[in-house]
Amino acid sequence: MALWGGRFSSGPDEAFKQFNDSLPFDYQMAEQDIIGSIAWAGALQQVNVLSAQEHTELVAALNELLNEVQQDLSAVASAGYEDIHSYVEAKLIDKVGDLAKKLHTGRSRNDQVATDFRLWSRSTAEQIVEAIQALKAEFVALAERELGTILPGYTHLQRAQPVLFSHWCMAYVEMLERDESRLNDAINRLNVSPLGSGALAGTAYPIDREALAHNLGFRHASRNSLDAVSDRDFVVELLSCASISMMHLSRFAEDLIFYNSGEAGFIELADNVTSGSSLMPQKKNPDALELIRGKTGRVFGAFSAMMMTLKALPLAYNKDMQEDKEGLFDAMPTWLACIHMAQACIKGIKVNGEATLQAAKGGHANATELADYLVAKGIPFREGHHIVGQLVQHAIGKGQNLEDLSLDEFQTVCHVIAEDVYPVLEIDACIAARQALGGTSLPQVEQAIKYAKQQAKSK
Repeated sequence: MALWGGRFSSGPDEAFKQFNDSLPFDYQMAEQDIIGSIAWAGALQQVNVLSAQEHTELVAALNELLNEVQQDLSAVASAGYEDIHSYVEAKLIDKVGDLAKKLHTGRSRNDQVATDFRLWSRSTAEQIVEAIQALKAEFVALAERELGTILPGYTHLQRAQPVLFSHWCMAYVEMLERDESRLNDAINRLNVSPLGSGALAGTAYPIDREALAHNLGFRHASRNSLDAVSDRDFVVELLSCASISMMHLSRFAEDLIFYNSGEAGFIELADNVTSGSSLMPQKKNPDALELIRGKTGRVFGAFSAMMMTLKALPLAYNKDMQEDKEGLFDAMPTWLACIHMAQACIKGIKVNGEATLQAAKGGHANATELADYLVAKGIPFREGHHIVGQLVQHAIGKGQNLEDLSLDEFQTVCHVIAEDVYPVLEIDACIAARQALGGTSLPQVEQAIKYAKQQAKSK
C-alpha cells in the first residue's frame, strides 16, 4: 500500500506506478534511510512519542533490516515498493507490526529523502577524496621515477619548449589538488541536516534538531525548513566537482593517447589497461584512456540535466526533484571508476626516454632560448624574436636544427651572435634556464615533488 493512499478512492494504474516509482534507483540509499530512521527513533523517544521499550524494539528491528540490506542491496531494487522509504516501513511492519507505523510521526518523506541523499552523497564523496589522493600519489611516484626525463612541451599540439616529464606529471597533481579542494568544500557545505524540517514548514514536535544532526555526523541542522527540503545545491556542486575533475582526467587521457601513439612513441601502456582488435592482431589499443575521455561527456550531461531540472522550481518540494538522483548515482561512481583507471594507467606506464628526448630536440624548441640569448646581448626582445624567426626559417630550409647552424650562418643574420651561443642551445640548458617558481628546471620540479609529498602527509 502507498504511504499516501488514504486520500484516494483507487490506486494508481500500473503505467503510472512504473512511471512514478523510484525504488529501482533510490534503493541505493537503503542503508542511509535505515540509519536516519534509527536516529529519528531516538529523537521520538526523547519527546515521549516512543517509550523506551518501543524505541528498543524499533532500533533492534531497524538494525536487523540494515544487516539484511547490506547482505543483498540489489534485491531491494526489485521489491516492488514505491520508494526506499515505503520499502523500509513495510519491512519494519513485518518485523514489529503496528509499532513501525509510529516511526513516521513528525517526519515527511521530503526531509527524509533529503537526509538520505546527503548521507549517501557525503559517504560517496569521501571515497572519491581518498581516490584523488591516491591518484596524486601515483603521479608523484611517476615524477620521481622519471626525474630527468625530457619531454617536448606542446602548444597548439606543436612542439613548443622542452620540459621535464616530471613537470608534466606535477601539472596533473596541481589539477587534482584543486579537484580535492573543491570536493572537500562541497562536502563541508552539504554536511547540514534537513531532518526535522517536515514536508516544508518544520515538525510540530519539540525535536532537538541540533542533537539529531550531530547524531548523524552532520555539522549542524538546517536553519530554514522551506529551503532544507527543496535544496539540491549539494547535488549541483558535486556534479560540478565531478565535471571539472573529469575534464582534467579527459585531458590527461588525451595526452597519454597521443604519447602512446605510433607517431609519438613516448610511452607504452601496460597490458592490463589496453585491449586488442578482433581483426588486426598487431593492435594494442588504449581503451582505458579512451573510455575515461568518453565517460566525461556522460558526467557533463548529468550536470547539465540537474541544472535544467532545478532552474524553474517553486518552493518547496516538487516531484521533479526525484530526477536529482539517477544522474548523481551514475556520475559519482563513474568519476570514481575513472580515477581508479587513471591510477592503473599511471602505475603501469613505461616511458621511452630516448624517444621523448629526440622529439624534444626537434621542432626548434630551443628558439626561445636563442631569443633570450639575444636579449642578454642587448637586443630588445621583440627584435630578437624576429631575428630568431629568420634563423628558424633558414634552418628549416636546410633541414637542420638551430644548434646545427654554423657561426657564420648565425652571424649572417645577426652579428652579435658568438661562439657562446652553442651551450645556450643545448637541451639541458633550456631546461635549467627555467629556474623561477613553477618552472621546469630540475630544482623547481624537485621542490614541487617535495611540496606535494609534504601536503599528502599533512592530510
